[in-house]
Amino acid sequence: MDYFIIAIATAAGLYFHGWLYVKTRRWMDRDLALSLAGDNEARKKFMLQRLEDARKQKIKRRDLQRWLEAAAAEFPN
Repeated sequence: MDYFIIAIATAAGLYFHGWLYVKTRRWMDRDLALSLAGDNEARKKFMLQRLEDARKQKIKRRDLQRWLEAAAAEFPN
């Protein structure tokens, strides 16, 4: 019974840490997109949509900043 409790606690801990890791990455990516948008509300919407497009296209994380910067340059002023 002790091993069962240890296994359940370990599995729950690993799941929580994985969930927290994924959430933190998403928050950082969202913050990056919004920082490139500035204070313009229309541009914020545009950049969040570009971020969704990047996720759908499976842009690698190391390339995401350059990809978002290029997308920000596409926004009409």
